[in-house]
Amino acid sequence: MKLALPAILSATLFAACCFAQPYPAKSVRIIVPFTPGGAVDIVGRTLGEKLSVSLGQPFVVDNRPGAGGIVGSELVARSAPDGYTLLAVSSAHATNPTLFAKISYNTERDFAPVSLVASSSYMLVAHPSVPVRTVRELIAFAKARPGQLNYAGGAVASLPHLSGELFNLMTGVKLIYVPYKGSAQVTTAVLGGEVPLMFSNMLAIMPFVHAGRFRALGVTGLNRVPAAPEVPTIHESGLPGYEVAGWYGLLAPAGTPREIVARLNAQIAAAMRAPDIVKRYSSEGADPVGSTPEAFAEVITRDIAKWAKVIKASGARVE
Repeated sequence: MKLALPAILSATLFAACCFAQPYPAKSVRIIVPFTPGGAVDIVGRTLGEKLSVSLGQPFVVDNRPGAGGIVGSELVARSAPDGYTLLAVSSAHATNPTLFAKISYNTERDFAPVSLVASSSYMLVAHPSVPVRTVRELIAFAKARPGQLNYAGGAVASLPHLSGELFNLMTGVKLIYVPYKGSAQVTTAVLGGEVPLMFSNMLAIMPFVHAGRFRALGVTGLNRVPAAPEVPTIHESGLPGYEVAGWYGLLAPAGTPREIVARLNAQIAAAMRAPDIVKRYSSEGADPVGSTPEAFAEVITRDIAKWAKVIKASGARVE
């Protein structure tokens, strides 16, 4: 026993040393549940670069697309809650529970919110041939032509789609949704006058707005955006309370230690204050945030309830 004691003490001290290593002690995966090149992927990679520098370990993006983000989200929900597998999400995280008939995880209970990273508004634009210049005029024009005005967008129950459905609910008009395969096709359709209206990511359409090929009617957030300060909000243009804010955030598996969540949260908040991030996001019509975990949890809960009502009214469903 005397000979074994030093070995036992040595092993104990070694184990304590290893477990006491500050997080992160190795590389971290950020699962992006969409294909490379999209908004979530860009946010995930930008954030990963910042965290790699500030925390001294690689934060590597791993794209796991499929089923509107469900495939990658399921992977993270089932991962060890040790902080080494994280999930970059968008507003789709809050619409999927209503849109999809079956999801193998619980959107709220199976994840630990880390931080809201950024938020962004969409813009309602019209082809110049549409004889309206304001949201008020559009509402009157559409009410006089029920079911005759279309608006374009991408995937069913994407925020551009739901922006129009919320507009319908709050105004009593009936804009008809026309889905396209991707944002390029949507833009082309409206540029050519094939469809008169669309709600779109601002980055994709601002050059056309400035060139006079689209007429900007309003932005969907509650505040005007620095990228287009001359464009009023829909909220202030005849539809009080109208708000659609796309967002991006970071989640960890439920049960991840609070100290790890807190460490990540503090570093994200610092990253969102960095001048290069502020400049880049602002130029693209997005606002860097860096919220508390509790505030992000409230956003998710609020949007699940909000969009459930809109999705059910629209009849959208994916089996």
